[in-house]
Amino acid sequence: MSSIHTAQQVLWLDPIQPLDAPEHAQLTAAGLSVRCINTLDELQSALSHGQTLALVIRHDTTLDLLQSCQALMLRGGFSVPMVCRVDRRHLELAVQAMRQGAAHVLATDDWSAASWQIAHQAIQALRLSSSAASMVARMAPPTEVVAAAAPQKSLVYVDPVSRHLLALAQRVAQANVTALIEGPTGAGKEILARVLHESSKRARGPFVGLNCAALPEQLIDDMLFGHEKGAFTGAQKEFKGLFEQAQGGTLFLDEIGEMPLHLQAKLLRVLQERLLTRLGSERQVAIDVRIIAATNKDLRVAIADREFREDLYFRISTFKLRVPPLRERRGDILPLVASLLLRHAPNAQAFSLSDEAQAQLLAYPWPGNVRELENVVQRAVVLCTDQHIEAHHLMFDDAADLHMGMSHDLAPVPVPETFQNFNAARTNQHESVRPAHQFGMPTEALRFPDTSNAEDNAVIASNLQEAVKSSEHQMILAAIQTTESRMEAAAKLGISPRTLRYKLAKLKAENGTMAWAA
Repeated sequence: MSSIHTAQQVLWLDPIQPLDAPEHAQLTAAGLSVRCINTLDELQSALSHGQTLALVIRHDTTLDLLQSCQALMLRGGFSVPMVCRVDRRHLELAVQAMRQGAAHVLATDDWSAASWQIAHQAIQALRLSSSAASMVARMAPPTEVVAAAAPQKSLVYVDPVSRHLLALAQRVAQANVTALIEGPTGAGKEILARVLHESSKRARGPFVGLNCAALPEQLIDDMLFGHEKGAFTGAQKEFKGLFEQAQGGTLFLDEIGEMPLHLQAKLLRVLQERLLTRLGSERQVAIDVRIIAATNKDLRVAIADREFREDLYFRISTFKLRVPPLRERRGDILPLVASLLLRHAPNAQAFSLSDEAQAQLLAYPWPGNVRELENVVQRAVVLCTDQHIEAHHLMFDDAADLHMGMSHDLAPVPVPETFQNFNAARTNQHESVRPAHQFGMPTEALRFPDTSNAEDNAVIASNLQEAVKSSEHQMILAAIQTTESRMEAAAKLGISPRTLRYKLAKLKAENGTMAWAA
């Protein structure tokens, strides 16, 4: 936090447990110039002298202290970002604090410099764009946020389905049980796994992940269980597998349905015995790891097809959580767009979104879920030259299907009331606001005014969509011609082999003479 000047003090208000010398030293090492205060009167006096960067407070069971500080600053005309410190076991208080106006939330036992650096970034973002944040807060419905290890892992929970999933995940996190997360590709299974980890008693331990579909089966064995020096040619030193790397924390096994059967048997034995043996060793290692698995397959069908072990299924599915596809939680779409625009906007520019563009985003079925939504947002940022995104800036992966069904799909999907009446909202600049961190991202500006020239936009959209489609076909052809397998081609294109098969099938249907697409 070298950017914090000594004249800009951080006020520390904790009536429960004063800051001790070692903790003060850790904050100083993180770049904070901390001044401890004990009462609201001392807070008012300190604020009167100015040069305050932020106020750090602690609350355990209620929001009384937060609200008292806010009321004091409102009466005195002060505007100071607030950071709340919350016990990890009371994650719901973190959500409430963010909704009440806290700039950031940290765990009471988190003293790492990295975490306080994230807090500082959130504070600076709020200070630099408070007026823009007001517009976002007025337009957006309350969003539940889980503060994870890094800001890009924050979550948006607006749709009632998502809120229920968050509440359930928080309860499951407190129990030391294995969990199986089911859901389609790109829906956010890994992020939910991080919620389970960050909300659990293992939060201070490591979170280690492995995509079981991304590595050859020989490498998965070594990655999971490790090896001793000299165990095979090239093993020049011992290697601790992911189980050992995750000691005291969480091991996340993504796409576990793709794990080879012989490794499933070995994994089952390790889970049952809580002991593993490295390759080339005779010594057993005790493990203390929580397993969270994820899959986009129906494992019961895989069991019937003898592709997955039934005994392993029951071992990893003590509690099952389902992440629904994006089309089943449409209330998350526009807040997610806001978050993604803030993340990908160059130089923190403020983007606006037309009503027609919002309607298209809500009408689209999102077969690629949040991952596809992020692609569409990034394309729009590239194509938009004036920070005002129109419908023709939205390049969907299945643009032809969307164009054919748009007349049927758009009508029953109105833009939510919370995203309407932008001009009326702009006239009330001094209303009480909630920060844009409710979107799960740093505070930035986002506006949604009306659109115009719809007919011209439709023509441009059609031409751009055809250009994108043609370019995609050429890229697929080039990737296949310059690689030795479909797997390599998919990796080169940055898509999954299944997505490549889908796109090749579409090409074959559209161009029957393309024998290579069979």
